[in-house]
Amino acid sequence: MGGMTELAPSLVELARRLGIATGYVDWTGRQVLVSETTLVAVLASFGVTASTEQDRNVALTRHFRSHWARHMPATIVARTGAPSRFWVHVSHGAPAEVWLQLEDGTVRGGVRQVDNFTPPFDLDGRWIGEASFVLPGDLPLGYHRVHLRSVDFQTSTALIVTPDWLGLPERLGARRAWGLATQLYSVRSRQSWGVGDLSDLSDLAVWSASRHGADYLLVNPLHAATPTIPMEPSPYLPTSRRFFNPLYIRVESIPEYADLTKRGRVRRLRSDVQHRAGQLDSIDRDSAWAAKREALKLLHRVPRSAGRELAYAAFCEREGRALDDFATWCALAEKYGGDWHRWPSFLQHPAGAGVGRFAEKYADAVDFHRWLQWQLDEQLAAAQSQAVRAGMALGIMHDLAVGVHPNGADAWALQDVLALGVTAGAPPDEFNQLGQDWSQPPWRPDRLEEQEYRPFRALIRAVLRHAGAIRIDHIIGLFRLWWIPDGAPPTEGTYVRYDHEAMIGIVALEAHRAGALVVGEDLGTVEPWVRDYLLLRGLLGTSILWFELDRDGTGGPLPAERWREYCLSSVTTHDLPPTAGYLAGDHVRLRESLGLLTQPVEAELESDRAELQAWMAELRRVGLLGDQEDDAEQIILALYRYLGRTPSRLLGVALTDAVGDRRTQNQPGTTDEYPNWRVPLTGPGGRQVMLEDVFTDRRAATLAEAVCAEIAPRTV
Repeated sequence: MGGMTELAPSLVELARRLGIATGYVDWTGRQVLVSETTLVAVLASFGVTASTEQDRNVALTRHFRSHWARHMPATIVARTGAPSRFWVHVSHGAPAEVWLQLEDGTVRGGVRQVDNFTPPFDLDGRWIGEASFVLPGDLPLGYHRVHLRSVDFQTSTALIVTPDWLGLPERLGARRAWGLATQLYSVRSRQSWGVGDLSDLSDLAVWSASRHGADYLLVNPLHAATPTIPMEPSPYLPTSRRFFNPLYIRVESIPEYADLTKRGRVRRLRSDVQHRAGQLDSIDRDSAWAAKREALKLLHRVPRSAGRELAYAAFCEREGRALDDFATWCALAEKYGGDWHRWPSFLQHPAGAGVGRFAEKYADAVDFHRWLQWQLDEQLAAAQSQAVRAGMALGIMHDLAVGVHPNGADAWALQDVLALGVTAGAPPDEFNQLGQDWSQPPWRPDRLEEQEYRPFRALIRAVLRHAGAIRIDHIIGLFRLWWIPDGAPPTEGTYVRYDHEAMIGIVALEAHRAGALVVGEDLGTVEPWVRDYLLLRGLLGTSILWFELDRDGTGGPLPAERWREYCLSSVTTHDLPPTAGYLAGDHVRLRESLGLLTQPVEAELESDRAELQAWMAELRRVGLLGDQEDDAEQIILALYRYLGRTPSRLLGVALTDAVGDRRTQNQPGTTDEYPNWRVPLTGPGGRQVMLEDVFTDRRAATLAEAVCAEIAPRTV
């Protein structure tokens, strides 16, 4: 790669202060030096000009001065049971009085000053001294404040006390658990509108729990998409992660439907969508949303009872300004298009001069989108409640995407805390050898700290509100994230570090309050210590069977007994074909047809066959597969039973594997070259499978019972 000349020391130091990597180890173990061009572009996204030596020296001086001008850190993060140290800056020799105000209003002392030998700093002729204080180790969990008073000022800063250990919810106990993993939009019933919805989610949860002992149901991110057509198909590229997608609303489950005089019109809309869906081999979100939106508009106008009005008002009050901003953005998008960068300048920021006037003029349109979120909140709550009442220890496991669409609602509402001029992605790895650009604006770590992590806190809290667990996609992005300058290929990016103690701590705190479990998707290029850190904080990792290899030994399959205990283990994932397709080599041929291979297809197929043969040999070694058994269904059953031999606390069964599907949901590195996120659930022969068919499917029942039996306590 370019830019291999030695970097200027001032550029290296400036990057270091902002957590920007100037070099890294790639997936092959090779040390890579980041180019000067990349570093300058990433620094610019922090608002730092670094093109020349003079620019860099000015920026370093400004950064140093801003540290001494601040009285305390913008956010202090501590763990329960452990004393934490922080600094304060006051006039040299002046007293520093420090006390705490806890989240419940209680005032606490006990903050003690400790020796500190940092020399004072001359800030424009005023000497600034630095003192160190230690917080008591018995502080309760929560969001508190540290107050500081000296002779010439009084101020405060955020204190976040997080769980040292999260672990598993008490209701799960010491037992292992299994659950289904599915892409909800693909799971359609005969009552849904061409796209799987929250009533389908409830029904699938009830079936898997009551009939087969499942303890959770992992679903794709249900984050909001832009409410315009065409609707973005990827659940991992949402317009907002804080709010949900109204496409998943079951119209007929809204209480006001009983009072709707135009139910005949709604039934015709649904019938038309269902007829069209039956003729297509892909999910048509646009037709489904157009019809559902018309029906929802009719329901929005139906008068609500006094009690329902109170419930709606309480929801709006709870969600506050964030809900108003989101609903306003949706109404603006319907009028001006889904890219806020192309709106009139006075509408391009939530505080813009014209935004308030627009919200007043189009109050009904704004309220419609607020109301949609209320319906989603109620139906999400119902899905979780029904899952638990059917016997699930956890219930719904929601999935948190890495980021948001650059032109969407969160990018508009949170633009002051997102980095501009870069996108998040991933460097090249074994499976995606060209790297990945997810086209999502990353959080700015410095702005998150300045805002006391409030946007991040609200996001995690919202996703966990009606969940028993959360899966965090690419959780290593809470430690460091691959930033790619606009216009550059994914290979020309670099890592930017986040305060993982704060980010993981907040996730653990919100999960503790929700009584939920956290699974981190820690695949790909991961620093070894990160997995250890997650384990020590009581967060689960992720293991995918095909990637579990004995890398320190033979290179073959990792024996089941050596897998991690604290993780969610599964055979496949949404970025790979269902197992039947994987066994047939579909993933290799698909990537070859799309030009994504970096070696000849025959070499790739040969390598793939060797890996599969190694796994078949392992299954036979442990007695899960007979010498003559080579049927795909038998192999899939054996692979899942192999998961049961591992110590993993959670086992995941892909619904696509349960019904014998072969088509992959997503091919990384593509957009429209493949129908990503638009593939309906189908059986072995490609025939579409409805949700009701799943409930009576022999193959699905056999696989579910086999996994359930593997994790059941064995009697001696």
